[in-house]
Amino acid sequence: MNDLVIRDGLIVDGTGRPGYHGDISIKDGRLSTVGGKAEGGRREINAAGRLVTPGFVDIHTHYDGQVTWDPLLAPSSLHGVTTAVMGNCGVGFAPVHPDKRDWIISLMEAVEDIPAATLRKGIPWSWESFPEYLDMLDTLPRSIDIGAQATHASIRTYVMGERGAANEPATSDELDRMAASVRQAMQAGALGFTSSRSTLQRTSDGKHTPGYGVPVEEIIALGRVLGDLRKGSIGLNVDFEDVDREIHWLRRLRRETGRPVWFLLAQFPDSPDKYKNVLAQVARASSEGEPLFAQVAGRPVGFLLGLESSKNPFVSRPSYKAIAHLPLAERVARLRGADFRRQLLSERTRHNSVIMRSITERFDLMFRLGDPPNYEPGPETSIAAQASLQGRPADEVALEILLERDGREMLFMPGANYAAGDFSDIQNMLAHPNTIMGLSDAGAHCGLVCDSSMPTFMLTHWARDRKRGPKLALEEVVRAQTSTTAAFYGLQDRGMLHPGLKADVNVIDFDRLRLHAPEMQYDLPADGRRLMQRVEGYAATIVSGEITLENDQATGTLPGKLIRGPRGATASVSASGQQLR
Repeated sequence: MNDLVIRDGLIVDGTGRPGYHGDISIKDGRLSTVGGKAEGGRREINAAGRLVTPGFVDIHTHYDGQVTWDPLLAPSSLHGVTTAVMGNCGVGFAPVHPDKRDWIISLMEAVEDIPAATLRKGIPWSWESFPEYLDMLDTLPRSIDIGAQATHASIRTYVMGERGAANEPATSDELDRMAASVRQAMQAGALGFTSSRSTLQRTSDGKHTPGYGVPVEEIIALGRVLGDLRKGSIGLNVDFEDVDREIHWLRRLRRETGRPVWFLLAQFPDSPDKYKNVLAQVARASSEGEPLFAQVAGRPVGFLLGLESSKNPFVSRPSYKAIAHLPLAERVARLRGADFRRQLLSERTRHNSVIMRSITERFDLMFRLGDPPNYEPGPETSIAAQASLQGRPADEVALEILLERDGREMLFMPGANYAAGDFSDIQNMLAHPNTIMGLSDAGAHCGLVCDSSMPTFMLTHWARDRKRGPKLALEEVVRAQTSTTAAFYGLQDRGMLHPGLKADVNVIDFDRLRLHAPEMQYDLPADGRRLMQRVEGYAATIVSGEITLENDQATGTLPGKLIRGPRGATASVSASGQQLR
C-alpha cells in the first residue's frame, strides 16, 4: 500500500520533456512510481484535469530572520515552493558577536527592508557561529525545506569589527580567519557563499555594505575554500560599471576556485543594452571553458507604491508627511477632503536621489496595478498617458487611484527589466543558456516589493496568459524552477518527478490558477508589516510525501527540514538544461 497516490494528472516532470498523463505514487517520503497506473494508497488525490509538477526550488530568498520564528515561511509556501535558499546578497545573521546583533539587524533592515523592530522581537538569538545558527534551525519545524549560504558581510564584520564594516583592507591574518569562517560554514552545511559589490545596497547611514569595493583577491581567497572542499556555489551582486573588467575577474574567480559562479543581472533604463553585452561575454567565457551564470527575474523588478507601502509619490510632500502617522482610514478621509487635496497637489519636493525622484515624479513609469495584477502594462496605460488623455495633472490621477479600494490600491513602478515597455528583454534573458531563474527576494522588501509569487506568475503569465508577446512552453517554465535551480545547488534528490527522488510535488488547477493583488498585512513580530500575495489554484503542495497545502490553505503539517550541503554529486548545469524556449 502506498502512502499517497496522485491519480490521472498531467505530469510535467521538471526535465523539460512533454507532459503526459498518469499516476504518481509516494511511499516513505519518496516517489515510488511516476506515470502509468499506480497501486492503491492510504490517501489518494484526484488530479484529473490538473497539472502535476515537482515542488518549486526558489534559490533567492531572504528568510534568514523569518525562518527562526515562522514555520510556514509564507508567502513562498503558498506558491508551490518546497525548497528555499537564503543567505543571498552577502547579508545574513551568522556569524555574529552578541554585541553586534543590533548592528546586523540594522544592516538587514537597510539592505532588505525588513523592519528592525520585527527582527529584534522575532529572532530568538541563541547562536554566535554559523554552525550554531544551523544547529538552531535544525531544531525548528517548518512547512518547506530551507538551505543557507555563508555571507560576506557577516563574516567580514565578525572577524574585523568596525574595520570590516568600513571595508578597510584585511590583513593576511584577518583574511585567514575569514577563510576559516567560510570553511566552518561550508563544513556545517552551507550551500554556498555570497557577497555584494553593488552600490545600490547601503547601510542605514548610507555607507556601502561590508564587502563592497574590497580587493578582488579577498573574494577569490574566500572562494578557494569552496574549491578546496569541492562544493558550493559563489554568488555576487555586481554593478557592471565596466563590463570587461568585471567579467575578467569573475572568470578568474571561476578559474581559480573551480566552483559555479553566478551574479544577479537586470536591465536598467539608463543602460538598456548593457545586459546584452554582459550575456555575450558570459557566453564567450563559457565557450572558453570558464562558465558563468546570471541569475535573472521573470518579471520587472519594481516597486508597489501605495498608502500603506514604504513609498508613494506623495510621501515627501509636507501635507502628506503631516498625516503619515495616522491610521489608513483616517489618512484616506483626509486625502479625500477637497481643501487638503488641493494643498497637497500644489506642493513639490525636489530630491537628489534618483530613486526618490523617480518615485515622486516619473508618472510615465507608473501604472495601476489592478486585481488581478498586471505586470506587463502597455505604455499607453501609464499614469502620465492616462492623465494626458483626461487633460488632468498626473499626480491628481495617481492620488485618485491610490484612494480606490479604501486606500489599498497600488501603483506598479517597474524599476528594472522594462526599458522597452514590455517583456521582450526579459524573454531574451530567460532564453540565454547561461541564466538561471531567481530574484524572488522572498522574505525581504516587506513594504515595497512582493515578488515571492514569481513561481505562480511564471505559470499564469508566461505559460498561459501572455498577450503582448510570445508565451513560453509550460514544460520549460516548470524546468526552470525545479530541476535547473535544484541542480545548480547540487540538490540532486529533488526537482524532478522520477522514482526514488524526494516526494516534493505540486498539484495545480492550472486553468483557474489566479494571482490576487498584493495586500499589506501587519502580522510580523512587533506588528511589522509585509506585502502578502495570495493565490487560488494549488490543489495540493506535498513536501517529503506529506500534504502541507490543500486547496490553497496550509494544513499545519510541517515536514520541512534544514538542508546541509549538496544531495548527491554536485552538478554542473548544462547550457541545454537552462534555456527557456
